[in-house]
Amino acid sequence: MTGYRPEDLEGWEFKIIRSATRVFADRTKMQAILDEESQAGWEMVEKFDDQRIRLKRSADRRSMDGQSEIDPYRTNVGTSQALIVVLILVGLVGVLGAIGLMAAIAAK
Repeated sequence: MTGYRPEDLEGWEFKIIRSATRVFADRTKMQAILDEESQAGWEMVEKFDDQRIRLKRSADRRSMDGQSEIDPYRTNVGTSQALIVVLILVGLVGVLGAIGLMAAIAAK
């Protein structure tokens, strides 16, 4: 991870964008996200892994946030973690239900 000196930080703001589904492994999808972020002045500093990237922009760009088509301070992209949890739970309930049904049929 990039280390910063105090003079490197002056006049800049930073954010980390996360993806629960490893969207940054796909270069095309990552570039589409970076293109959206660039509308608010953000540029990529580094890619940590397939789930996290760090961006920076000039602090002067804050004054233009009202004109941006995206939330300039979003920190998550792609499928939300909550949706993934719900899908896993639904799948688990389905599997357990199927096992219970098969056990009931086998017991007869």
